Amino acid sequence: MEAKVGTIVRAMAGREKGRFMVIVSTKDGYVYLADGKERKLGSPKKKNPKHVSLTKTTVDAEKMTDKELRKFLAEFTGGTE
Repeated sequence: MEAKVGTIVRAMAGREKGRFMVIVSTKDGYVYLADGKERKLGSPKKKNPKHVSLTKTTVDAEKMTDKELRKFLAEFTGGTE
């Protein structure tokens, strides 16, 4: 699978390890992730794509707000985050 904007990923390394986030952009071989809570859409986390695990779920991240993103990820994870 390819890392595309809107794909839900799980961080496999770093401070965010184990957390689900959404790819909001890609640039220069890196992915930029947001979760709407600690990492807002306006200031995403830069991460090496090797350090994330892709899921098959995608969302329209460009049209979402931070609040909608938090709600979607909470439903996606079953409220465990």
